[in-house]
Amino acid sequence: MSGMRAVRFHRTGGPEALVLDDVPRPEPGPGQIRVRVDHAGVNFVDTYLRTGAYDPGPLPATAGKEGAGRVDAAGPGVDGVSRGDRVAFFDAQGSYAEWVVIAAARAIPLPSRIEDLQAAALPLQGMTARYLTHEIRPLGAGDTVLIHAAAGGVGHLAVQMAKQVGALVYATCSSEEKAARVRELGADHVIRYDLVNFADRVLELTSGRGVDVAIDGVGKTTFEDSVRATRIRGHVLFFGQASGAPDPIQPRRLLGSRTLTTASLFDYAQTREELLALAVPVMAAAADGTLRAWIDRVLPLEDAALAHQLLEGRRTMGKLLLST
Repeated sequence: MSGMRAVRFHRTGGPEALVLDDVPRPEPGPGQIRVRVDHAGVNFVDTYLRTGAYDPGPLPATAGKEGAGRVDAAGPGVDGVSRGDRVAFFDAQGSYAEWVVIAAARAIPLPSRIEDLQAAALPLQGMTARYLTHEIRPLGAGDTVLIHAAAGGVGHLAVQMAKQVGALVYATCSSEEKAARVRELGADHVIRYDLVNFADRVLELTSGRGVDVAIDGVGKTTFEDSVRATRIRGHVLFFGQASGAPDPIQPRRLLGSRTLTTASLFDYAQTREELLALAVPVMAAAADGTLRAWIDRVLPLEDAALAHQLLEGRRTMGKLLLST
């Protein structure tokens, strides 16, 4: 049996728990395809599984859910996907590896013109930005939206999508370098939330009204002020907890007449039809240049622990990828 390299963790813990192992190459079963991974995406969900904040299942486990590459084998009953096809994915079990097996129904077809790095960078964060801006409370011309961590993986894509539909964007970030990059994307107001209270600033800029929609993937350090920065009968979309889980709340006291939606991409792409409805426009936009993922850096597979350190230390802009 042929082998491969894979980044696994045998226990939950810090980035040092990630180790490069030699393991058997997986074989596709019925309805499955095997993909030779070109690049794997590094995401906060990977860190939540590594630390045990989310249940990683049986250990040892191979890290990673996202990536892109070429199909090199198919199991019985697979239609519509052929050997050599370029595909991407966001919910694999172990993408930090040279090969991965996924359900054929979860493979994202790629336009011929999309670049390899963009294909790997966009599945999870691109589709997340898409459902946050287009599905739960669709943004339109004249809407006001607060987007946290606007230089981050989801944030910089959400800024682009919000501006493309004509929304007014209030973007937060934590350094002047990040602020400059976010301004280049067209954000209308960029707020250094390491220097000022962002809710106070948003309320000042909106004459006390607040924004129509707040998109918060940061969590503990931002959540309550995200609500405060949102207008009465506005919408708070909570999709991640990069700074930790928010404290328990009393809904009526905190939210008043605002709507809070907690959301996960995995719940918005349950069926093949839902997956394609999110993925196809994202990949098409990347192929024609109207959407661009920033690639912070590409690290070799053996540097997965460093990638997690950089991500958790908020020392990245855009997307981290691992090259296999």
